[in-house]
Amino acid sequence: MSSSTGQVLDPEELRGFVADVLDLDVESVTDDANFMAELGVDSLKALEVLVALERRYQIKLNEDELKDMTCFADVREFVSEKLTVA
Repeated sequence: MSSSTGQVLDPEELRGFVADVLDLDVESVTDDANFMAELGVDSLKALEVLVALERRYQIKLNEDELKDMTCFADVREFVSEKLTVA
């Protein structure tokens, strides 16, 4: 789906972007790998991802939504949803 701004979310580009922000290998950022339990992401790193996503995709995410983003599939869903309503 594309947004009204014409942005289309490329899941693999997003995965690479998240992996880069987290300083992880892209292969370790699987759809269901838990950021905190499996990938060692702390709250500060999670906030860094949130800010980076906002800047990259020109969207607004709040800290309450951050709590619901426990794996890459959640991030992809939230960003995709924000792009479609933008």
